[in-house]
Amino acid sequence: MKSLKLIGLALGASLALSTTALAQDINIAVAGPMTGGESAFGRQMKNGAEQAVADINAAGGVLGKKLALQVGDDACDPKQARSVAEKFASAKIPFVAGHFCSSSSIPASEAYADGNVLQITPASTNPLFTERKLWNVARVCGRDDQQGLIAADYIVKNYKGKNVAILNDKTTYGKGLADETKKALNKAGVTEKMFESYNKGDKDFNAIVSRLKRDNIDLVFVGGYHQESGLILRQMRDQGLKTVLMAGDALNDKEFASIAGPAAEGTLFTFGPDPRNKATAKEIVAKFKAKNIDPEGYTLYTYAAMQVWTKAVAKVGSTDPKKVMEAIKAGEWDTVLGKMGFDAKGDIKAIDYVVYKWDAKGNYTEINPKGS
Repeated sequence: MKSLKLIGLALGASLALSTTALAQDINIAVAGPMTGGESAFGRQMKNGAEQAVADINAAGGVLGKKLALQVGDDACDPKQARSVAEKFASAKIPFVAGHFCSSSSIPASEAYADGNVLQITPASTNPLFTERKLWNVARVCGRDDQQGLIAADYIVKNYKGKNVAILNDKTTYGKGLADETKKALNKAGVTEKMFESYNKGDKDFNAIVSRLKRDNIDLVFVGGYHQESGLILRQMRDQGLKTVLMAGDALNDKEFASIAGPAAEGTLFTFGPDPRNKATAKEIVAKFKAKNIDPEGYTLYTYAAMQVWTKAVAKVGSTDPKKVMEAIKAGEWDTVLGKMGFDAKGDIKAIDYVVYKWDAKGNYTEINPKGS
């Protein structure tokens, strides 16, 4: 009985110590679509965040403490994103790397602002995210008014005199990117032959494909996500269309090639210069590959968001979100993506977009590294 009592006391002491240790961790979070149609990108973000936290902790942590990562799943649903944000704010988490979909990041940012949480999105490109004068938002990616320019420039140079169509999925991201591409095309003197919407989650695109066929469309630009883009492509090929499909950064996951199958070959999309090829990423990429993880898409962008926050916290000696954001906007930060500086809105000062092409093997390569 005595020995059992001693064991109980020892166990209680052990639990108390571990609870104290956990209480001293700094809780931060990553939030995105861990489930649902865009979960491939949630996986990218989670991989990037977990590796960053592991590396930061191995190097001594932040302010003498370890980081503990919380994961929020918004399934790219605005209401769910707001709920996740309110939960993190009530838990007094000082920093969130997220979200992925602009339609999630924008409503979440308001809850974060009210709850004193600093938010850096690795992936949300809609300009509105940083245009509302919120104190707490930044992004390590570009914007759709930059991405749309590159897409339009490529179309003008390579499809002059051809029939162009523009589709969008009515989401904040998809409609926003389609509108920016249309605006840039029209400014360059190109008028699209067709501008049509569909609903995110649709599976049957035969009516739209029939219109593309009727109008002899040579290139269709899709403002939307990889699931629907892959289905549109397959259904175009099923109807015998050789129309080239072009889209934005949401095609940057190998899951697109799995959905589209052999039809993926020749598909175009815009994204920043491949971060996996940067000298600043070499060591981190090797760590991912040792774990059998391809750090594609927004994996390294999420890692960079974690780095920026960590370095700013170290500089100000505090996790206070407002002080940290002031430091982020005032400084330049060495990251896995290279050196980063931010403007007063929270946008990065230097951004490049390039055009990529998918091949028959389910890989993609830059086809205009200098924007040619």
